Amino acid sequence: MNKVKFIDRLSQGRISRRDAMRAATAFGVGMAMMPRRSLAAEPLTIMEWSGYEIPELFQSFVDKHGAAPNFSIFANEDEALQKVRGGFNADIVHPCTYSVTPFVEAGLSKPIDTSRLSNWADIFEPLKTTGTVVDGNVVMVPADWGISSIAYRTDLVEPDFLENETWGIFTDERYAGRLSMSDTDAALQIAGLLLGYSRDKIHQMSDEELEATRPLAAKMVEYSRFLWTDNTEIAQALASGEIVAAYAWNETVKTLAEQGLPVKYAYPKEGRFTWLCGLTLLNTGKGDEGQAYDFLDAWLSPETGKFMIEQYGYGHSNRKAFEMSDPAAVEALGITDPVAYLQDGILFQPIESTRQQKMIKMWEELKALKQ
Repeated sequence: MNKVKFIDRLSQGRISRRDAMRAATAFGVGMAMMPRRSLAAEPLTIMEWSGYEIPELFQSFVDKHGAAPNFSIFANEDEALQKVRGGFNADIVHPCTYSVTPFVEAGLSKPIDTSRLSNWADIFEPLKTTGTVVDGNVVMVPADWGISSIAYRTDLVEPDFLENETWGIFTDERYAGRLSMSDTDAALQIAGLLLGYSRDKIHQMSDEELEATRPLAAKMVEYSRFLWTDNTEIAQALASGEIVAAYAWNETVKTLAEQGLPVKYAYPKEGRFTWLCGLTLLNTGKGDEGQAYDFLDAWLSPETGKFMIEQYGYGHSNRKAFEMSDPAAVEALGITDPVAYLQDGILFQPIESTRQQKMIKMWEELKALKQ
């Protein structure tokens, strides 16, 4: 299985989504170098997705403090959770609505005082409470959002898929070895949709309903050329024609389309997923709390949002970001009403911890069949 192994690279160069995607045509990897920090103060440590460690996403923090924080890159939120549970000292983590609750339940997070955030007033109101509040406390400030769907080569798929876009392509034997599912248990939810489960049910499956997804999810693993953990993998594979379709985020299609490749982002008949992610304060860190709030505020700024929209093709929680952004970039996203855009999709929802662990266990069992 072709998987990228992430390691901690504190205050060092590392792969950024933007640079790696720009280099995709050459099948290379770009690096973004992070500034050195002064040894006078304990720096913040941020647990972050690959590509989100570049200064453009928290420029006001760098301007104020003279350097970027340290970063620990993770492949998925469960990996981050287990690392913090194991004693890793981090100040902030970047989860999503479906994954923040386990940090709270584990006693690793702390409430966020939004009065300390200058950009809070400009956040879309519905996003302030969409999976971000637990027991009356704000535990995640909403920042970035987007879509998870199928990126595919229009010149390589069969004509019937062009007329009937469906998640079923991942269980279609005609495409065996020419697909790539993400290394995520979301495959089980996709299988649930194919079985006819409702949008709510796929987040609340009983043991029997979950078990019923196993055969379809097993096909998704079997028919995948590889299970990806970094979307530069699928960008390169789609560009070369090694694969014809992949579970993907917005930016993959945006970048490949800019290269002139015949690629499209599907709107499956079963629905496409939407995700909302943000930043959570952890109680395990050793950094200054004031700096932690400065980092959160930098991420919520319209300047960061503008960069996200124009460079990554993702949405942002700050309404002013859309006003500042290039109209062509906003139009390319197909967004006239960001809140309605999110609500139109199947928003990934929190899953009860015991149920989530059962899903993770099943997914690991299915992946083992491919190794």
